[in-house]
Amino acid sequence: MSDDELAKDLGLVSAMTIGIGTMIGAGIFVLPGVAANAAGPIVVVSFVVGGVIAMVNALSVSELGTAMPKAGGGYYYINKALGPMFGSIAGMGDWMGLAFASAFYCIGFGQYLVVFVGLPGIAFLNPIQVGALLAGVIFVGVNYVGAKETGGVQTVIVTVLLAILGVFAVAGFASFDYGTLAGNGGLAPYGTGAILPATALVFVSFLGYAKIATVAEELKNPGRNLPIAILGSVGIVTVVYAVLVSTMLGVVPWPELSQDAPVAQAAEVAFPASLGPIGGVAAAAATVMTVGALLATASSANASILASARINFAMGRDKIVTNWLNEIHPNYATPYRSILVTGGLIVVFIAALGQDIEVLAKAASVLHLIVYALMNVALVVFREADVPEYDPDFEVPLYPITPILGAVLSLGLVAFMDATEIALSAAFVVVAVVWYFLYARDKTPKQGVLSKHVRSREDELSDQVVEAADTVAPTGSDGPTVMVALANPRTESALITLAGALAEHGDGRVLATHIVTVPDQTALETAAEDRTRIDASSEELLTAAKADAEAFDVPIETQTILSHRGIEEVFDAARTYDADTVVMGYGGAQFAGGRAEGTLDELTHDLPCDFLVLDGQELSLSDVLVPTAGGPSSDLSAEVARALRDTVGVDVSLLHVVEPGEEDTGREFLRDWADGHGLADADLRIETGDVGTTIGDVGADYSLVVVGATERGLLSRVVRGSLAFETIEALDTPVLLTERPSARSLWARLFSGR
Repeated sequence: MSDDELAKDLGLVSAMTIGIGTMIGAGIFVLPGVAANAAGPIVVVSFVVGGVIAMVNALSVSELGTAMPKAGGGYYYINKALGPMFGSIAGMGDWMGLAFASAFYCIGFGQYLVVFVGLPGIAFLNPIQVGALLAGVIFVGVNYVGAKETGGVQTVIVTVLLAILGVFAVAGFASFDYGTLAGNGGLAPYGTGAILPATALVFVSFLGYAKIATVAEELKNPGRNLPIAILGSVGIVTVVYAVLVSTMLGVVPWPELSQDAPVAQAAEVAFPASLGPIGGVAAAAATVMTVGALLATASSANASILASARINFAMGRDKIVTNWLNEIHPNYATPYRSILVTGGLIVVFIAALGQDIEVLAKAASVLHLIVYALMNVALVVFREADVPEYDPDFEVPLYPITPILGAVLSLGLVAFMDATEIALSAAFVVVAVVWYFLYARDKTPKQGVLSKHVRSREDELSDQVVEAADTVAPTGSDGPTVMVALANPRTESALITLAGALAEHGDGRVLATHIVTVPDQTALETAAEDRTRIDASSEELLTAAKADAEAFDVPIETQTILSHRGIEEVFDAARTYDADTVVMGYGGAQFAGGRAEGTLDELTHDLPCDFLVLDGQELSLSDVLVPTAGGPSSDLSAEVARALRDTVGVDVSLLHVVEPGEEDTGREFLRDWADGHGLADADLRIETGDVGTTIGDVGADYSLVVVGATERGLLSRVVRGSLAFETIEALDTPVLLTERPSARSLWARLFSGR
């Protein structure tokens, strides 16, 4: 069966709690005692510095995420901007970093679990590791079920957790003593130079914000919700950390703060002091905080497993790792194989490194900091290369200072890690590069924006720069992705014929999608339960598509997508799979006066790629007519005609309609236009009269008419009609409407008279 698209079912609250739940975890419940022992009370500043570094990076992540809400987050941005070699480093680094972090959080869970449950040691595993393994298996199972359930669990956990910590903060404030905080050695007994090494230790507590971007493809309204969730979670968590750590150190002297359960210890001291000599209060407070610690470490592990599996899924989709990982579960719509592989890595890390929790924490931080630095570089590349499809809803302030600062701060903090963690992380980077050259380079088809930008400026750049770009460039096919939106079995063959011809001509691939439209009254989850009927329908349609594509020398992939939306889902799928061209059937009332966009969509969005819309159920191609008066969409019409000529062998005729007396000028224009578009051998036809009527009369003699979409604005077309729309409606001959995306202001969309 074909794969499914990840469903968009995460809301703002669920997304924010994924970030908060990942950050307020073992970092705050385990590390304050360890960090305070290394830096003294000034460790509070270390947490704030970590929050500042995270916030600078969060600004860049927010811009990238709103420009490209894709599964995989940082990996996707880096892969698209810097190319698949750096994408391999980022993907492997982020994936392994999250697996390390997940193991770290599970160990934290195990530390508190043994307080309640007398777990035995097994072989070389101590009781804490046994508890951590149990936790890891449970949360892998939760993620296996699906993102909606994961988001719901996170919301409940984080709500309860914040309530518990809020009560602790109030009680701790009542018991707070500055003398206890400062101690005998003052606020910085080891000097201010201890701040950054302690920041390096506790930075694992801030890894959650970027994980929101890894599930952006499943996020409702990402343009609004993504930056709010990312920046909001960082701001909330930084304040919570500063308050909680200050409270702990103001209740328990820093040399005495527990390195295993500091919050529970501080609660045991704070509650009796604030509530008076009430029997059992200290024990109850410690128990409640232990429960809070279990919830916190559980939520962190849960969210990290969610995010790491999505990165693995994204790499599989880009063929950097085996596409076997791309398989979507037929009932839960999750990348279940990716989740299981990630879960296996977490189990290995718990078993092998679980007795040294600092190694897990720092290794996770180093790998993430490398990825954050590359993300900031990716943002600069997107901006400087002026990529047309890069259109973020949120932009970082003070560009380019912000992304440059983010990259410098991220790599600078790595210098304060221990040599063991740096060496371990460097080994993973080396493995990622070797993996790219040995496996991924000849399989992944997409070049990065940076590589394309360098090659487009070969004459201006040094030979060394160009040679370096060529050395790391992928050798897999970089041809176009032609996506076919299938809905009707009667039009399937005609659409696949067009798509196959275009893909073969450009040495590309065909992606056949079957979008199953579900009524608004039916939940997508309910529709997914009726998989037998849906699978059978899609299997029949997509099997036919594969058979028809065999007439062309192109690879074909298939996808089935459940959606409440129709054409809007086609646009989303085109963006998700980086389609270069979309081929689909004509939907009549679905289109706004001769354009591929809907009436409301065209006021707010540009097309994601080239669109070809066919009005006709069958194609028997022998000759093609291309009317033209110039323009971007006519350029696309010429490309289609060349592809059909070279792959199917059709005869191409060009038509230009002029006013009486302008025949010579028109013939000169058409000859130049044909020469400039690789159609010098086409039959040139100059006609006079009404454009629409002439196209209709001449087009009746051809097997296909290829018409460029109108470039008039919406109101202009509503009032005066549309040539393309009228041509489609009037001709019995199949008509192919072509439209090339172009950036237009709202004024142009409404009132342009072109």
